[in-house]
Amino acid sequence: MGWTRLPALCVCRVQPMATVVGNQSIQGVAMSGTKAEAAGGVVAVEPCDVAAGLESVLFGAGCFWGVEAAFRKMDGVTDTAVGYSGGSVAQPTYEQVCTDSTGHAEVVRVVFDPKVVSFETLVREFFLLHDPTQLNRQGPDKGSQYRSAIFCCSDAQRRTAERLRDELNGSGKLSRPVVTIVDDADTFWRGEEYHQRYLEKNRSAFCAI
Repeated sequence: MGWTRLPALCVCRVQPMATVVGNQSIQGVAMSGTKAEAAGGVVAVEPCDVAAGLESVLFGAGCFWGVEAAFRKMDGVTDTAVGYSGGSVAQPTYEQVCTDSTGHAEVVRVVFDPKVVSFETLVREFFLLHDPTQLNRQGPDKGSQYRSAIFCCSDAQRRTAERLRDELNGSGKLSRPVVTIVDDADTFWRGEEYHQRYLEKNRSAFCAI
């Protein structure tokens, strides 16, 4: 599969609906809306803990609303969630992450069936969804929370992600170097409920990539 660069644009900072949906399910564990609200709507999830036969990965590619929507359309993707990872502050809220002071990136946790869709296919889609040459920004969204990053759940994933990043860098199709970070997955802070599947819930919201 060749590389075709797509333009990156993500203008999606509108006032969210401050709602929390009760009886959410996080990796099969029921959590009440009350508990989620008490935690500011942000819940710690082990990013690589998935059912047998499945895998997961965290992708940071700018505004997480559009990134989640794109991966949800892919065959073999069984679950997605938006949130924060790669920072030093426990239980970061959306407002805190937006200040670019917690060290977190906006990410999408993608759970997938490798018998249906390969990790390589997901990584290639990731690179086509955004501009991986923009350092700490995507389009009009600026800050390290919008950095391009892949947080991997295995050594095999990391090798594949690094190989594809280097392949894209050497393809001659980009005018600037790829700045995507490839690292091991750390705690995934599942974001506030109103951010989950945001574009499905808010048809008038705009978040193009």
